[in-house]
Parts: sequence; C-alpha cells; structure tokens
Amino acid sequence: MGITRIAILLSGSGRTMANISEQIEEGRLNAEIAAVVSSRTACKGNERAEKLGLTPEIIRPKDFADVEQFSGKIADLLNEKQIDLVVQAGWLCYWKIPERFENRVMNIHPALLPSFGGKGMWGHHVHEAVLKRGCKVSGCTVHFCSNEYDAGPIILQRTCPAFAEDTPESLAKRVFEQERIAYPEAIRLFCEDRLTVINGIVHIKAASQQND
Repeated sequence: MGITRIAILLSGSGRTMANISEQIEEGRLNAEIAAVVSSRTACKGNERAEKLGLTPEIIRPKDFADVEQFSGKIADLLNEKQIDLVVQAGWLCYWKIPERFENRVMNIHPALLPSFGGKGMWGHHVHEAVLKRGCKVSGCTVHFCSNEYDAGPIILQRTCPAFAEDTPESLAKRVFEQERIAYPEAIRLFCEDRLTVINGIVHIKAASQQND
C-alpha cells in the first residue's frame, strides 16, 4: 500500500493526535495526517494541530440543522481530501458514517468493550463506572465505528490493573498509557492492509500474509 491518508476527528486536548503524529515522524506508521476536523472553535487540540503545521477544519454540530447535514459536511471534507482512514481522537460528536467509509473509521474507548460503552460513556464517566463496579482489570479498546455507539468490530484491546484505591484520574492515566500503544498499532495494521472484517469480527493477517 502507499501512504495512508488519515483524517483526525477531535473535540479536546489532541494528545492522541500528537501521539499519532510522533509515530509518523519516527517512521513507525506509513501514513500522513491529511486533515484535522475539530468540533470546537477553541480547544487544546486545535492549538496542537497548528503547531504540527495542520489547519483544523471547524465543523460544529450546532451549526447545522440536523445530524444528516453535519455528517454530510464531514463526509464532503473526507472525500475532498481523499482520506483513506478516519481516526477519532477524543471526538465526542455523533455523526452518520457513509457506507463507503465502513470499516475505515476507528475509535478508541477507555474500557474493555462491550463493557462500559454506549451513549454517555466517555472520559471520566467510564473510569467512575469501572471503579464503582469493583473491576480488577480495565484497559482500552480500538474498534471500527458503526452508526451505533461503541458497537463496531473490535480491532485490538490492551489491559491494565484497576485497584480499589484508584481514583478515576489515576485509572485514566494508566489506561492512557495503553491507549498510546494500542491506537498506533491498530493504525499500523490498517496501513499494512492486515485487517479484514468477516461477519463483524476483525481478523488480523500475519505480516507474512499481508500481500497474499
């Protein structure tokens, strides 16, 4: 495969985008960030994008009459920029994924799906729920997105311990350490054409099979 053109969708700090950019700069991902979409006019992610030499496209849900128009604007940009893979990086907005981007939109969730997922389960809400349930293990899940919250095919998961004395903040820090590993790895597998989805299950080809 050639260089994979990535679009980053963000709503917050942009630290996941920065991690991906670093992986690209170090030659670990055969990709380029070809577009950044932000759902906010002012957020740390916009500043980080600009420092990376990227101009974020501001696309806010409240500027559109409905989710169809909002989604259409995003899809138009993806088409214009000839995007191969969409990476949601702290993206908090629902949008309808076009059919042509099926299994080409990734998200990372700060828990082990299918547990602790769904509408309203993001950020500290997830970690609070994990600790309230008394879980001994947490982690992160990279998955392809469908038009249902946190329901798309699972690509990778990584785990970390959860302790009774944890706070949502301390658990979040430990989970994010795993996110920094898992997301670039999932993107790398996509770039190497090693991901296949069959009946909703992601199959990962061995490196020796990637050109078969």
